Amino acid sequence: MKQWLDEQLSQRRAQHLYRSRRELQSAQAPEVTIDGQNFLAFCSNDYLGLANHPQVVEAFVAAAKHYGVGSGASHLVCGHSREHHALEQELAAFTGRDRTLLFSTGFMANLGVINALVGAGDSIFEDKLNHASLLDGGLSSGAKFQRFLHNDVAQLERKLAAAEAQKKLVVVDGVFSMDGDLAPVHELARICDQHRAWLMVDDAHGFGVLGKNGGGVAEHFNLNQDQLPVLMGTLGKSFGTFGAFIAGSDALIETLIQLARTYIYTTALPPAVAAASRVSLQLLQTEHWRREKLRALIQRFRAGVEQLGLPLMASSTPIQPIMVGDAETALAWSSQLAAQGILVTAIRPPTVAAGSARLRVTLSAAHTEAQVDRLLDALSQLVRKTDCAE
Repeated sequence: MKQWLDEQLSQRRAQHLYRSRRELQSAQAPEVTIDGQNFLAFCSNDYLGLANHPQVVEAFVAAAKHYGVGSGASHLVCGHSREHHALEQELAAFTGRDRTLLFSTGFMANLGVINALVGAGDSIFEDKLNHASLLDGGLSSGAKFQRFLHNDVAQLERKLAAAEAQKKLVVVDGVFSMDGDLAPVHELARICDQHRAWLMVDDAHGFGVLGKNGGGVAEHFNLNQDQLPVLMGTLGKSFGTFGAFIAGSDALIETLIQLARTYIYTTALPPAVAAASRVSLQLLQTEHWRREKLRALIQRFRAGVEQLGLPLMASSTPIQPIMVGDAETALAWSSQLAAQGILVTAIRPPTVAAGSARLRVTLSAAHTEAQVDRLLDALSQLVRKTDCAE
């Protein structure tokens, strides 16, 4: 066993795909302390800057004093607190759905829902760039698993038309986590209706960011519960907390309570996390300036990168990937930025396809224009060094 493990690790290092953890020693914020060094960070998914918001922290502390730290059990035993229940009701109202159901993580939500809805004899269709949790959910379900080219609605429609299964489930990300672009959810909803297929959208990176009120892709495309029957969102990104939820009809939620193994057989989120998430939800809906500032920072960054001539991917979201190509170069660029006190993660295979390694820049409403300009200046120096080396 040791020989095989050592070979795997050596191979990863040789291919520049070895992953290492860094130790965060401060709260999530634009300026962080990692491994004893101070960095300006552009790699967090805290898009609205709520992870360390005083009101969110205060709600967490107050609830922890009342409920304790752990929930103690699964939701169906004795772990479903008043805070959990209130959050589910408020999320339902926010999303315009009948009900929502909390899960401990987004990965568990996706696995649980897909496996509860489809199985042997059914068909599931997924975008090639879907998140790993969606792909794993589809593969483990036992349903006939088919992938279609990224955002290729025509190819999906052909596959749906050829499918003979009674139950057909189409699953996509609302905002693709490594590219930052949107799925054409309005078109997907149309063809799913025509082919009697169910549509599920993982809107982990859309909630809080898209839509006038932060309602994500459903609000952005104005899709109701019938058009988009299975809507998933996470709390660990724009909400700044932790966990995930599924929003949909009363019948869907009741079915998941009965059948979703990753809901039934796991400990509930700590009540304090639910309490903090309720405050985040209020801030998300009332402090519209956060989305406005975020959009302005995105435009500022894109304009600056385009002037530098760097290959920026097409994205209007806080996820702004700079395409590098090979993993070795992506690591080198990330290291050069780190040497200037700027933290940007190099994304490499298998997270992305071979030959498409990138610097994944993520912006937050907590960033300032001066901080974005500092990143642009560092990228400019990187470009000059690269030109000189060539």
